[in-house]
Amino acid sequence: MTIELDVCVPIASGLPAVERLARIPSGFLAGGRAAGIKASGRPDLALIVASGGPAAAAAVFTPNSFAAAPVRQSRASLEASGGRARAIVSTSGSANAATGPAGDADQVRVGELVARALGIGEDEVLHLSTGVIGTRLPLERVAAGLDALVPGLAATDDGLEAAAIALRTTDSVTKVATVAVALPDVNGGLRDVRVSGIAKGVGMIHPRMATMLSVILTDAAAAPGLLTAILRPAAARTWNQLSVDGDTSTNDTAFLLASGASAAAPVVAGTPAAAALADAVEAVARDLARQQAADGEGATCLLTCQVTGALDDAEARAIARAVISSSLVKAAAHGKDPNWGRIAGAAGNARLADPPVLAAAGISPERAFLRGGTPASLDPDRLRIAIAGHLVFDGTSGGPQPFDQAAARTAMDAVEIVIRLDVGLGSGAGEAFGCDLTETYVRENSEYTT
Repeated sequence: MTIELDVCVPIASGLPAVERLARIPSGFLAGGRAAGIKASGRPDLALIVASGGPAAAAAVFTPNSFAAAPVRQSRASLEASGGRARAIVSTSGSANAATGPAGDADQVRVGELVARALGIGEDEVLHLSTGVIGTRLPLERVAAGLDALVPGLAATDDGLEAAAIALRTTDSVTKVATVAVALPDVNGGLRDVRVSGIAKGVGMIHPRMATMLSVILTDAAAAPGLLTAILRPAAARTWNQLSVDGDTSTNDTAFLLASGASAAAPVVAGTPAAAALADAVEAVARDLARQQAADGEGATCLLTCQVTGALDDAEARAIARAVISSSLVKAAAHGKDPNWGRIAGAAGNARLADPPVLAAAGISPERAFLRGGTPASLDPDRLRIAIAGHLVFDGTSGGPQPFDQAAARTAMDAVEIVIRLDVGLGSGAGEAFGCDLTETYVRENSEYTT
């Protein structure tokens, strides 16, 4: 497949349209407030509750060896409940990572406090935390915050937006996305179903099997196994194609919950309804990932890399992610410098994702084990590179191409810089999202705890 190098056409075509609005699906309550976890006094405690009983749930988590207490607690809760949940609690300002047994006990206590406040089981509570690593949760403030928050939980869009705001740490904007999809009802008609997501994350972002903190809610009816089968490949194609700074967080978590409160019939695996729901979930995940990349710490632009013509989709995604993860490419993007050599060098270093990510995206576990981490195939004599619509390298025509550098620099002075590569080896396609590397990023992270 050869791309139209002067036109930016999203590779993830066929996905439904996304509204960047908080639209709470039926069957959920939500809210957020300031509890004093953050020294700034900004909102830092959020709750999302399945109001009609346990919701089906699926999750993907960070593979970081220092996985935080909330990650371990959520894993345990999902295992104990058989993939069901009644509540998600989020605390912002303390990651509760690398805090030892005391931190684990703190997270258990948070679950107890939520369960008591809502009258549900402790194993029905899922956990999110974000903030400084190595700091303990202020349990007294969390307890007081929950007492104040629970009575005000609401089945409203404002409630969901308040939860999204309370997820934030150094985020400069609140990240929300919603898709409406029509699914069959039991009588053969169609019913509107809502899929809505919220997310945070602008630094320490280089996911492997998860995102920063993200929650997707739907009022569709679906079993936990189907939700897992939907979420894992969606994460592999979206959030795992996102990088701000190359660091995989200790707290990365993405949840997908289905309340079943719509009038649509239960969604069954292998049906058109399941495919439609999966597309809606992926559309929300993709849009949230793009929002996260655009809001990277210190970022001034979204950096998108689209790759076609690779041996397969996994190789295309590997090349795209290598390009947007390169510090040199990111610095060039900040300087509006159409330095295609940095792009070529990054693409030539591309390696396929870890085996679990490959397997999640649809490669057999055996093949994923063999291919995980191996170099992506690239032939310089077939590679073509375009920056912001300007063809700068064409291996099929001698390599470097004459182009108007001033015009290219002007085109790069945009809210989104699109880099496009055609590998010329097959039909594989993939994309990745990042941002430029700025002095503000360095300054912010050089003083993060001081």
